[in-house]
Amino acid sequence: MNPRFSAVLFSLALLSALVPLGPASAQTATPPSPPPHGQAIEPMQPPKDLPRPQRGDRTRNLDFLFGALKAAPDADSAKQVENRIWALWLASNSDTANLLMTRAKAAIDGNELDLAIELLDALVKIKPDYIEAWNRRATLHYMRKEYGQSMEDIRQVLIREPRHFGAMSGLGMILQEFGDEKRALDAFRRALEINPHLSKIDEMVKSLTEKVEGRGI
Repeated sequence: MNPRFSAVLFSLALLSALVPLGPASAQTATPPSPPPHGQAIEPMQPPKDLPRPQRGDRTRNLDFLFGALKAAPDADSAKQVENRIWALWLASNSDTANLLMTRAKAAIDGNELDLAIELLDALVKIKPDYIEAWNRRATLHYMRKEYGQSMEDIRQVLIREPRHFGAMSGLGMILQEFGDEKRALDAFRRALEINPHLSKIDEMVKSLTEKVEGRGI
């Protein structure tokens, strides 16, 4: 089997475990068609200006923030909470990791994507629990249309943080490009369940719901 399709099917299995599927979706998946050209969707990335992470237990802080995110009364309040979540995800607590991430960001800004991936390769090796290193590399693979590698990195993100709405949204985008609109819709709905204030994802859910469920699938 094509390695790219193997990675896709493995990620579909992960998505099935994360998002309950109906009887029709529980059937064995078939290899998707190659993604169409020129239909790439911009992946979600962390904001450039983030607040300084608060001290204390990281897990407890994230649990609190995800609760606050769902309860946010408006988009502005939700954005402030979302930025604090991104700040915690970006905090590596390692000078070496911070240096590599800074260099990777500079390489990305300079459109040196090969160098950026090399730096992120090194980063995930020395600090495999650094979620944002996996997520950033997934985004770069997506930009280069290396969808199998991107989905594998997304899998690594979701293993470590199943609530990563950015990675879940990215999974939905790749599945949509492969033509698997049903599971793309499942992924987008899961992202919205975690973060109800993702306006672009909400639009995708509305569009795909009409296409998928309107056909009686």
